[in-house]
Amino acid sequence: MIKVRVPAKVNVQLGVGGLRADGFHDLANVFFAVALGDEVTARHGEGVTLTCTGPDAAAVPLDDSNLAARAARLLAAHHGIEPNVALHIDKAIPVAGGMAGGSADGAAALVACDALWGLDTPAGVLNVLAAELGSDVPFALLGGVALGRGRGEILAPLPVTGTFHWVFAVADGGLSTPAVFRECDRLRIEAGTGCTEAEVATPDADPALLDALAAGDPVMLAKALTNDLQAAAVSLRPSLADTLRAGTEAGALAALVSGSGPTTAFLVADAVTAEAVAAALLASGTCRAAHVTYGPVPGAAVQTS
Repeated sequence: MIKVRVPAKVNVQLGVGGLRADGFHDLANVFFAVALGDEVTARHGEGVTLTCTGPDAAAVPLDDSNLAARAARLLAAHHGIEPNVALHIDKAIPVAGGMAGGSADGAAALVACDALWGLDTPAGVLNVLAAELGSDVPFALLGGVALGRGRGEILAPLPVTGTFHWVFAVADGGLSTPAVFRECDRLRIEAGTGCTEAEVATPDADPALLDALAAGDPVMLAKALTNDLQAAAVSLRPSLADTLRAGTEAGALAALVSGSGPTTAFLVADAVTAEAVAAALLASGTCRAAHVTYGPVPGAAVQTS
């Protein structure tokens, strides 16, 4: 049996470029891995089977649409072997919540199956396979903090000092990432700026954000957090504005939608404040759960105990 722990992510910067001819957008995506994460266990089995436990387990598909199952099949195909594995996901990352939970499980399955089958696949090859699975999967392998370019899959690790404390508020239901991008484009057209790559500047990492991460300064980081998809997520789910306001009023240094949402992220000064903000968010009735966590943490890794 192999058990792999894999982190969720928050985008401390999500800069979205214009709509490309292929339907994607160029991104300047600063990923930040947090300790809130899933555990994926791999055992020898017949074919690929998948089970799941956790608060959102009922919302997790157990067929080949699940990235963990697809990862097992992709890795086996690359090595020319039969994909015989029983995978179990212990799910803590919110489903369809903008924290790359499905991508995290795909990355964890790659690592778990590679260890279970004794393949010793080079890290570079695993990264290529991860990118084939999805734009966020390579970061779940890497962890830490990294700048993602292209669709987010071309990664450059970033220097970071110390530990940052976070609270994540989980909304009811999910948001479709493609729908949020479409709404972003619609809002840009409505605002008169246009939405194509010819009309929208290619985004780049904010120097102030990079300085804050390197300095380990949460107050500096709070001032630099941005998400170009936030307006679209709030447009599709107006109740998120109430959640963002509740966390800020409770003492968070900054609040933003995590990725494409609907999970919201709150950067706080310390662990004690995190507990207070989480309690206030739950009391506000604007979310169904609030998780206290910290980061950055490493990417998908086999657990030795």
